[in-house]
Amino acid sequence: MLDGIRIIEIEGLGPTPFAGMMLSDLGADVIVIHRKNKTSFSNPKNLLDRGKRSIELDLKEPKDLELAKRIIYSSDALIEGFRPGVMENLGLGPDELMEEHPSLIYGRMTGWGQSGPRSKQAGHDLNYIGLSGALWYASHPETPPFTPPALVGDVGGGALYLVIGILSALLDSKESKKGTVIDAAIVDGSAHMMNLFMSLQNTGMFSTERGGSLLDGPPWSRCYKTSDGLWMSVQCLELKFYQEFLEKMGLSENPLFQNQLNTENWPEMIITLEAMFLEKSLAEWANEFDHSDACVGPVLDPISSMKDPHLSHRETWVEKDGLIQAAPSPRFDKESNQKIGKVPERGEHMQEILSEISNEKL
Repeated sequence: MLDGIRIIEIEGLGPTPFAGMMLSDLGADVIVIHRKNKTSFSNPKNLLDRGKRSIELDLKEPKDLELAKRIIYSSDALIEGFRPGVMENLGLGPDELMEEHPSLIYGRMTGWGQSGPRSKQAGHDLNYIGLSGALWYASHPETPPFTPPALVGDVGGGALYLVIGILSALLDSKESKKGTVIDAAIVDGSAHMMNLFMSLQNTGMFSTERGGSLLDGPPWSRCYKTSDGLWMSVQCLELKFYQEFLEKMGLSENPLFQNQLNTENWPEMIITLEAMFLEKSLAEWANEFDHSDACVGPVLDPISSMKDPHLSHRETWVEKDGLIQAAPSPRFDKESNQKIGKVPERGEHMQEILSEISNEKL
């Protein structure tokens, strides 16, 4: 879908490489400028580099810096994930680059944003989503808030918002011929994602008390341990699904479960369901709810998920280059856009890229 679009990624950690991977999955020519001198965090075979082309440069060396600029001037967009001021100090800030390349789209990924009291402060995923409110409901009462590592902040509130910004700016640039600076802050994106949850306000099912809202831990919206120490997910929100769940569990006539939204009964309902789920193994429960609309299913690790019949049919998880990885998403009806790119060696495309820019009119 992005054939003909060239995007330059300045090597960083986490969300920026993820954004670059997704843009590559969508068909863009993503060139990642890897550090010539590897750091302790350098990954010689980084899954997030799949489909990209790699060149190694030392941006503190004048010759390499000039090469970086020439590569950037040949591109449609640039993405970077440093603290505010770092790119400017390198001589690669948006003002300088866009003076030479006015239509450049300049995507900036940070935790705190380009402005504000915390903008130059260090932080990581849990810090950003903790401040934004996105971590508050991420577990049951009396247990520490915790989310799947890096998904809510780095990927959800960060990388995906940067990709959306890049795509929006590309569309705008087609008409305006002008570039855009995108300030993609994880703290902003993760807060923005909370709007679906915040839409529960005025429904009577929103609370700032953990465990008291529609989606953060009612007896019919949580995970239960099975007899073999694994977990089943239950989230039968709508009444018809809730009623099917009760029927499957043999609880349709139990007065404790008659009023789904009676919060006073929730603690006792949870205790009852915890005891019931401990009576069978994960496989037994999964078989019990197979082909059911009760909205109940197994909680799988990625390797087990790969073997699940549904995900196996869709080839959601694949093994390529010796790495288990998720296939590109979303999917399109053009098969040419469904490729899974090769993970390059660092600096693999050095001569290829230098040859291209020497032949391009900049």
